[in-house]
Amino acid sequence: MHALSDNNDMPVAVVFSCCHCPYVIAWEGRLNEVAADYAGRATVLAINSNDHIGDRLENMQDRVTEAGLIFPFLRDDTQETARNYGASRTPEVFALDREHRLLYHGAPDSNYQDPGGAVPYLRHALDAALERRSPALPETPSVGCTIKWRAA
Repeated sequence: MHALSDNNDMPVAVVFSCCHCPYVIAWEGRLNEVAADYAGRATVLAINSNDHIGDRLENMQDRVTEAGLIFPFLRDDTQETARNYGASRTPEVFALDREHRLLYHGAPDSNYQDPGGAVPYLRHALDAALERRSPALPETPSVGCTIKWRAA
């Protein structure tokens, strides 16, 4: 169990994620680098809300090991967290300031295929949060696979 209150006075990047989406896989290493670079100053965590056979807890545990993830990879079995955030894609970033108000929503960066040429949206948002200001770009389109919702 995790709560935003576990990260008092620290910005938090909530990333809706999964195990199999090629966009998630392309961005995982960069998200790991963000988590490492901002350790002790901001928190990165991933939440898997997918209702998909390849996104069960055991698949998540395997993914953490395979990808060497250093940030928490949490399971949202009820899909309530994704619904509360209004998440629809993986990966989809919600960067929150120190008071846990939304500062940035969208993609981790501008190009999942080209790390070297990408604009680092999430890093810009976390820098803004640490400096107690708004980011220049508060929203970008989320790029990735859709969250797999349970049938109603």
